[in-house]
Amino acid sequence: MAPTSAPAVVVVGSLNMDIVVPVPRHPMPGETIIGADSLRTPGGKGANQAVAAARLGQQVAMVGRVGGDDAGRTLLAALGDYGVDYSRVAESTETPTGIALITVDPGGENIIVVSSGANARLGRADVEAAARVVASASAVLLQLEVPLEASIEAASRASGTVILNPAPAPSDRLPAELLEAVDVLVPNRSELADLAGVAARGSLEQLEALARSVE
Repeated sequence: MAPTSAPAVVVVGSLNMDIVVPVPRHPMPGETIIGADSLRTPGGKGANQAVAAARLGQQVAMVGRVGGDDAGRTLLAALGDYGVDYSRVAESTETPTGIALITVDPGGENIIVVSSGANARLGRADVEAAARVVASASAVLLQLEVPLEASIEAASRASGTVILNPAPAPSDRLPAELLEAVDVLVPNRSELADLAGVAARGSLEQLEALARSVE
């Protein structure tokens, strides 16, 4: 797709091929169960953000990595279908496109395992190559399915609003240089507790206190 002149939204993040299997229940460790027909669908937290913004009528550019395989080509075609500029999505010849293996039970609860693939190769150089659109965007959207160095570089170069979805939750606390550059943090309950370094809590008052502790 031809580059857009001035995207309002730039997403720096992951692109995955999701493989979804509906199951009657999630298996126990060591157990095999039979699921329903699988579904392959374009996904990845970054790509999902890009498509969501495009569906809201925004001009969107994506910065990321895919493998030189059918899954990568499918993901790029899907972005193009929604009008997302994917000209800054690089191809990694050494690693395949990332995949997410997802089981979903009848209640809608899911278990997800992500194999990062090409997403793990996204780095500062990729963001530097997109520096102009990152700096000029009204909003830069980030998540944690790509290496932290890429998110830190993007946040430091952004002049617009920086929005971080801290998922998947990091095993360690996020670097101060990233949090200080973030304008809007959008964690779920467990991610907020992880960021604050405490056990998850239930009440709205406790969640508000947790949010303030991350500021």
